[in-house]
Amino acid sequence: MKIILDAMGGDNAPEAPVLGALEAARDFGTEITLVGRGEEILAVLKKHGIENLPEGVDIANADDVVDMHDDPASVIHKRKNSSMVVGLKMLADGQGDAFVSAGSTGALLTGATLLVKRVKGIRRAAMGPAMPNKASGKTVIVDCGANAECTPEFLLQFGLVGSLYAKKQLGVENPRVGLLNIGTEDSKGTELQKQAYTLLKEASQQGLVNFVGNVEARDVPLGAVDVIVCDGFAGNVLLKSIEGTAMFMGSMMKKMFKRNVLSKLGYLLCASGVKDMMKLLDYREIGGTPFLGIRKPVIKAHGSSDALAFRNAVKQAADTASADISGELEAELQRLAAAKEGMTQND
Repeated sequence: MKIILDAMGGDNAPEAPVLGALEAARDFGTEITLVGRGEEILAVLKKHGIENLPEGVDIANADDVVDMHDDPASVIHKRKNSSMVVGLKMLADGQGDAFVSAGSTGALLTGATLLVKRVKGIRRAAMGPAMPNKASGKTVIVDCGANAECTPEFLLQFGLVGSLYAKKQLGVENPRVGLLNIGTEDSKGTELQKQAYTLLKEASQQGLVNFVGNVEARDVPLGAVDVIVCDGFAGNVLLKSIEGTAMFMGSMMKKMFKRNVLSKLGYLLCASGVKDMMKLLDYREIGGTPFLGIRKPVIKAHGSSDALAFRNAVKQAADTASADISGELEAELQRLAAAKEGMTQND
């Protein structure tokens, strides 16, 4: 298993990606290719007293860097020698099993779509982070920001790919898929939600997905479903709201425990539990977000990722590559197309 890592992407590059790669190689035995400015990568190693690259880690030189302000549509033409574009080309050419970058989300999605390509039949790739929930599991939010404007068919495909990801990657035997809405009744929502509801229900009747209906935002972190389907605008608002609430609760707990001597004593008694909870909500422990629907795994790490986050993003990339959902997803899409054709003929 070889992971290609953009060493120049993110706020803390190249130090954080390089150190994270070394930790991943040491802890997981993963082969890693660091793509970026070779001299800067070697300078990081020297700074930390590392004379030689560890076994299984190598460098692919790329002199340019994608800027966060670059137009995503023009990146693959104007930034041909950037670490992101070179890395994606390497993935497309079979020189690695997955690609990780903390660079521009738009540029990464565009590059993955044009260079690595979508799975045959997929209309739009989507971002699908797996958020922890109260039921001691995880909920895949798809889409969480890649596609602000969607069609009902997009949402149907998000349900299929999210369900397959939850099954293959998270080990959920029969993932429950819900549609994000302002109420649980099937008449709720805009025309987009109403039409998507109909398509998901039909797919469920065909045995393609376990659709359980509309789900309100408050029930997502409670574990009401394993996959929540939504357009990228609503999904991003949902995701950021959950993250903000977690940060707020964390700060309030700190304030509560610092109130007096007794509360500080209380913290000492439950410190391990508090730390476990905060770790569960720490984005660095998750690693990144996969682009679902791309032929090979492309993982978007958080822009402010540190070495720990990159370490875990590499592990997530390796796990996603091992799950190998692309072929199965294509088969599911063929089944869906066949089911639609059969319904049309019956009409």
